Amino acid sequence: MSTRVLEHPSIEELRLESVLHALADPMRLEVVRFLAEAGREVACSEIDLAVSKSTGTHHYRVLREAGIISQVYRGTAKLNSLRRADLDTRFPGLLDSVITAAGAG
Repeated sequence: MSTRVLEHPSIEELRLESVLHALADPMRLEVVRFLAEAGREVACSEIDLAVSKSTGTHHYRVLREAGIISQVYRGTAKLNSLRRADLDTRFPGLLDSVITAAGAG
């Protein structure tokens, strides 16, 4: 039995420009806000994005590759969680500021 493992950047590899680029898209920001409110691992299917499945997959990949979310497989489900601790360590206050600003808009 093979275990699927997705690549994630280390905390040292997190780049501000990649994080800001990923957060600039409204759909990706919606995913981040949902995960922040949930405070737990969430299956992709729990987040209702108004886009096709392939487009949703693209948005999740951009967030993962930027280091904003962590994705793990549990059986056939891909679970997502916010890498809050890593982001807060690397870019203190950034995530909270972006989430607060997005909620005010």
